[in-house]
Amino acid sequence: MTEAAKSHRTTKAPNVTLKSLALHLGLSVGTVSSVLNNSPASRAIPEHTRDRILKAARQLKYHPNLLARSLRMQRTYTVGVIAEEIGDAYGAMVISGIERFLRENNFFFLTVAHHHDHKLMNSYSQLLLSRGVEGIITIDTSIDHQPTLPTVAIAGHQRIPAVTNIILDHHRAARIVLQHLLDLGHRQVAFFRGPSFSSDSASRWKAIQIVAAELNFPINPELVFEIKGPPNTPDVGYLPAKALLATKLPFTALVAYNDISAVGTMTVFQEAGLKIPDDIDVASFAIPPLTTVHQPLLKMGTIAAQTLLDRIEDRAAFIPEIALTPKLIIRKSTGPARRP
Repeated sequence: MTEAAKSHRTTKAPNVTLKSLALHLGLSVGTVSSVLNNSPASRAIPEHTRDRILKAARQLKYHPNLLARSLRMQRTYTVGVIAEEIGDAYGAMVISGIERFLRENNFFFLTVAHHHDHKLMNSYSQLLLSRGVEGIITIDTSIDHQPTLPTVAIAGHQRIPAVTNIILDHHRAARIVLQHLLDLGHRQVAFFRGPSFSSDSASRWKAIQIVAAELNFPINPELVFEIKGPPNTPDVGYLPAKALLATKLPFTALVAYNDISAVGTMTVFQEAGLKIPDDIDVASFAIPPLTTVHQPLLKMGTIAAQTLLDRIEDRAAFIPEIALTPKLIIRKSTGPARRP
């Protein structure tokens, strides 16, 4: 290999720093930094100047040195995410929303899963604090005391000072579900309540009871069963479905706690010879055509991340609760009640 070739291989393009980018643009470092970090001060900078800065950063392949920024400003630009589970459909979708917003705003996050183990939950909380996180987002996690850091709780229902709860409007969800069943002629309906340790369970069931009373919708206690195990495992609906059939009580519809418990229940019903509208094939359960209450999970994660960063950066006033509106997705798993 010639010396020229060696020199060509070892020569690296110089890193573009914030200072060199500002010099290239003929602007101050503070102005360029404000635009690249989308700080409140950048709103006072003319739009054409902001566009010029962003275009130059892309062309020159400028990447912020986050470690240097952290050391300079004595900040970590990191938040902690405490979830019940990471790999389940619920947690994964919420975390996707969190990740996207944090990434776009140059924040990192550390995620831990506690599986509703209180000792693990406490130790993980201390671990995140020791890593210097600047705020916390919890998912399906009960908070019973005021945290020391800005905190946003997804599916949080306890009113804790300084904690913003991101919730689904359960009253609205209960109304659209029960009204749908009433319109189809269902009066003998079974219910699967969520497990006691899941943060949504109590609020969701309370909303169903309140709306049922408002609509004169009968709830037979003998047709109400509580899920005992983790709510996001494939066989979660199996045991309550077996218990429901064992009562030999007549029912024409079932309101399950979540989609995955409904899928497990449908399998049991198929095995028992019960008909589900349109004879849904078991093989289609990978993408089940369930009538379901749609929870905007991606949006919940995004709003949680945005709310937390607003708190950390002191850009907005504290909001105790943010409620998202659910939507009923009607598919083939529901139909008119059959007359005896």
